[in-house]
Amino acid sequence: MTIALYVLATALIVIGLFGTVLPALPGVPLMFAGMFLAAWAGHFVYVGPLTLGLLGLLCVLAIAADIVAGLLGAKRVGASRWALVGAGIGTIAGFFFGLPGLILGPFVGALAGELIAGSTVRRATHVGVGTWLGMLFGTLVKVALAFAMLGVFAFALLIPAT
Repeated sequence: MTIALYVLATALIVIGLFGTVLPALPGVPLMFAGMFLAAWAGHFVYVGPLTLGLLGLLCVLAIAADIVAGLLGAKRVGASRWALVGAGIGTIAGFFFGLPGLILGPFVGALAGELIAGSTVRRATHVGVGTWLGMLFGTLVKVALAFAMLGVFAFALLIPAT
């Protein structure tokens, strides 16, 4: 039974790592779930509450970075409130159109929102690109935090929890 739990934990961590760059998967939460399962399977001998708390914090930071980065990118280029709303709606709507929707949704939403606000097509495109670049930056931060989680987890496996 323990071996099966470790295999499942490893699968969750690996799938989660892929999910950090594939927008259709909740990558970082899957990684955290796998790490928690491995800690539980090992009776919290190596990965204890303090380490799990740190991993949970990194997970929350990664999720927040992913959500906020696109909006901050739009805000950085001076997007209107309509563009920010459009980017949020585009992100949610993108889930229903697979990978292309997840990549293009925030851009199209911000562009449409900026056009509704009365901007020119050129200005709206600028805001859409800013939103997309923010989203890209958020993904990079999320990947960095995912690797930080892996490092903390690997380090914890070397030293028993106290």
